[in-house]
Amino acid sequence: MVQFDLFEGSVNQILTASTYLKFKKLLSGSDCERCTLSHARTNIVVDRGNSKSEIIFIGEAPGEKEDKQGKAFVGRAGKLLDEFLLEIGIQSDRDILILNVVKCRPPENRAPLAEEASACSPFLARQLVLVQPKVIVLLGATALKYLAKDKKEFEMHKEVGKFFMLPEYPGIQFFVIYHPAYLLYDPRKKEVFRNHLARFKQYLTDRRLL
Repeated sequence: MVQFDLFEGSVNQILTASTYLKFKKLLSGSDCERCTLSHARTNIVVDRGNSKSEIIFIGEAPGEKEDKQGKAFVGRAGKLLDEFLLEIGIQSDRDILILNVVKCRPPENRAPLAEEASACSPFLARQLVLVQPKVIVLLGATALKYLAKDKKEFEMHKEVGKFFMLPEYPGIQFFVIYHPAYLLYDPRKKEVFRNHLARFKQYLTDRRLL
């Protein structure tokens, strides 16, 4: 686990929480200022969904509606994701847990900077330790870049729809799909997205994870 100076006692308390619910309560109620994203946020957005699920989806960052409501993926992209998941029999609030690389909204919904992702990475790492998922779906290039750190350069259309493992996360199967926000800008990718989700559902079915 990442170690912090003694003056960051509240961060240490969050990172040593023994249960996910305690972790979530401490983080969402904290005054975390580990990066400049804290300066303009309304809420720290920890997650949305079922923390007892073995399936985690990871996006990049909260947007405007997420920042206001304190819940992940409740804006247009989140609703679109919910619709696609329902098509394959997955209810997001019941069957999965949705997280983000960073917990505070970046200005103008830009992608998180490397230093912002680094500052928030201990919180994401602790979430994965507490939940112990068997499968993680990475939503878009930002999540892929910050979780699979060996991927310095890549073309997203060549990465989506693939399963892989990462040595730093033993026992967890990863899967990459487009971020649903991308589909709002390029609806032509919706059919590709459906095909990838169908493959993902088959994987879950074969392993009795749903």
